[in-house]
Amino acid sequence: APRGGVGPGQRGARTRAPDAGAPPDGQRGGSLMAVGRDLVEAESMADYERLQTALRTRSRIEVRYAVRHHESGRRWLMTRVEPAELGPQRGAFSVVTVDVTEEETARRRNQDLLTELTTILDVSPAGIAYLRDEELVRCNHRFETLLGGSDYPPGKPFDAILASAGVPAETVAALIDAVRDVGTLETELLLPAGTHRRNAIWCTLALRRTHETGPGAAGMVVVLADATRMKSQQSELEALARERELMFNLSDVGIVYQRDGQIARANQAMADLVGHAPEALTGSPVSRLYESEAASQHYLHGEKRDLLTTGRSHGERQVRRRDGSLFWAQVNTRHVTAGQPSAGTIMSFVDVDDRQRARESLVQLADRTRAILDSVLVGIVTVGDSGIEWMNRSARRMFGGELGDFVGAPISVVAGDELDHPLRRTDYGETLEEAQAETFECRLRARDGRHFWVVGNVVVTGQDTANRQLTYALLDIERRRQAEVSIVQARASLQRIIETAPLAIALFDAASQQVVQLNQMAATFAGRPMKEILGRVPSQWLPGPEGAKLSADLHRALATPGSVQRELRRSAEEGEGAQRVWDTRIVSLPRAADAPDQLLMVASDVTAQRAADEARLAAAIAQREMLIKEVHHRIKNNLQGVAGLLQQSASRHPEAAGVIAEAVSQVHAIAQVHGLQVGVTGPMRVRGVVEAIAASVQRMFGRTIHVEVHGVGPQRFALTEADSIPIALTVNELFTNAIKHSTPTAGEPATDIRCRIDCGETTVQIAIANQGRLVPGFTLAGIPAGVSGLGLVRSLLPRKGAKMAIEAEGDSVIARLELAPPAVALIDGN
Repeated sequence: APRGGVGPGQRGARTRAPDAGAPPDGQRGGSLMAVGRDLVEAESMADYERLQTALRTRSRIEVRYAVRHHESGRRWLMTRVEPAELGPQRGAFSVVTVDVTEEETARRRNQDLLTELTTILDVSPAGIAYLRDEELVRCNHRFETLLGGSDYPPGKPFDAILASAGVPAETVAALIDAVRDVGTLETELLLPAGTHRRNAIWCTLALRRTHETGPGAAGMVVVLADATRMKSQQSELEALARERELMFNLSDVGIVYQRDGQIARANQAMADLVGHAPEALTGSPVSRLYESEAASQHYLHGEKRDLLTTGRSHGERQVRRRDGSLFWAQVNTRHVTAGQPSAGTIMSFVDVDDRQRARESLVQLADRTRAILDSVLVGIVTVGDSGIEWMNRSARRMFGGELGDFVGAPISVVAGDELDHPLRRTDYGETLEEAQAETFECRLRARDGRHFWVVGNVVVTGQDTANRQLTYALLDIERRRQAEVSIVQARASLQRIIETAPLAIALFDAASQQVVQLNQMAATFAGRPMKEILGRVPSQWLPGPEGAKLSADLHRALATPGSVQRELRRSAEEGEGAQRVWDTRIVSLPRAADAPDQLLMVASDVTAQRAADEARLAAAIAQREMLIKEVHHRIKNNLQGVAGLLQQSASRHPEAAGVIAEAVSQVHAIAQVHGLQVGVTGPMRVRGVVEAIAASVQRMFGRTIHVEVHGVGPQRFALTEADSIPIALTVNELFTNAIKHSTPTAGEPATDIRCRIDCGETTVQIAIANQGRLVPGFTLAGIPAGVSGLGLVRSLLPRKGAKMAIEAEGDSVIARLELAPPAVALIDGN
């Protein structure tokens, strides 16, 4: 062994105290080491240098380093330096070197294994975690990524980890309980989407309890793998399987899977076609489906040939039902796996018995169609490459012959002599597309020599096939042509009548109101030349108000089923005198669906007629006015006679003089109304009635009455015919009442009665004032209706438009009567 050192496999220690006067520490410490620098491995040289530094400074240290021994090879040594004190000023230290090769080798092996395991865990696509006592000890990054978190410190409970990943608490509890019971568990979890993951994912979870023999809590290994893609593929496979089953079982086409000549499977549609249950068909030979074994072999031979050449077989076969009846079916066959005939074939069966019935129906339909075409009035002719092939009865009647007379002949045999006749054209097949029609109108010549006009269409059918045909549809329009000539003649006659008629006639387009046609009288009506009216709306050839009225009438006539009538007064032209009056009538003329509606205006000059009517009306009115005046005059005279008789009675009966005088006053008031109606034409003015009654009362009672009129336009207020007499009697009673209650005592002078008429905007107020005082507690509402005095006033006063009030002002009493429509009428003029 080296001097002062410890050899491999040996343990030893050496302690030395420094001599007096020895050099400082660190200059001789290297002599204590028996392991030279040349034995130290390069990888441990840094640790060895640390040891040398500690020896020189007498510092505590423990170092492990590798040496290369010439006998035992590579060894690991551990050297520990411990400083000590032997006495005052006597420092010392101890150095212990131990061979730890086996321990270090085991530790490094464990460290390498741990590194390898950590690397495997980090690159593993599965999340792996180790638990102890159901708490996290360690996990890889994939485990955290799958659970969607990053804060999983050691010691965190496993149930909290699953709960933070979105697993329900009851599911977590069930998992922990299951692994406690059986020690292992494999399941699938759906981790929902949330803040930690964008989409929900499926994971497989495997829990396995470790079998540890040492004391302590039991460990558990958790393996978590992403199964989302697997679940998606599994779902797609299940969906494909379901779709295949649906297509197989729910298809209306009979499907059979056969292998080695045996039916391996048949769907319900096939069972319905042949009348057997699907279970009864399974395992049966395919020949059971056909009429006989020979027929089956014939079909099988052709099927093998087609499958070998094209990979599929197609044809119609007779299939036998359970009851022995046969039906035709369209059969398609192809290999399940291309290039592997041993895998079997898939056969589809479609019942085509209806197709045969359809063919028969088409033949019957063609016969019925020809029968219908024979009954129509339009001539139908079918022309092929060889000439006429078929024609209906109407065409035969037009051409003047039977079908046999024209079959094979060109259709131009009935054309006229014109070279450009439509029936002589031969380019319809090239210029017309399939089902495209071209219309023409031409004159034909029948076999019997008749000439007639027709309108027709030609249509190309079967253009892309060998059997190309031209179908002509011809309608005899000879009578229509004659009718058109008659219509033209009638229109010409009508136009001459319109031009010579003394009426203004104009035709308007309903949509635009533009003039389409007019006669000379209509131009006279408008006062413009015809060329300035045609194509223009009324506002362009009539003055503003008149044009607007005519335009409104045109709109109204379009929406009214009857006619619209209006009298239009046109200003007279220079030199013509008075304005002209036109009686206009407008009516809507509906046209066909493809033509615009039109409006017809007819106007007649009724100026002379209206003037005569107005003259007759004026004469009738004058005669009526004269008769009314005569009646009122006679009523007035009779009323004055009645008043005279009443005055004579008052003279004979003084005791009744007061009552009779009041009656006489009332009769005079009525007479005044009739007297005014005699002298005035039209409604009676309020002012005139009041002044006339005031004068009559003044004459009768000998008292002075002053009448004053205030306000603007007193002549605007007139009495209506119904309320004239009641209001006149009311004013008379107010004047009489004022005179009675202002009669002076003996020796006092009589006072005058004052009447004031105030005219407002819509009301007129009559105020009659006399000297006197009202009885305490007087109210007009407390006076009952009667035949005299204020009672008569209350009875006669109109219910609407009339108000009356009596009130005291100083030493006077004023009665106010306010009249407003409808008690009075507001009129214009003076």
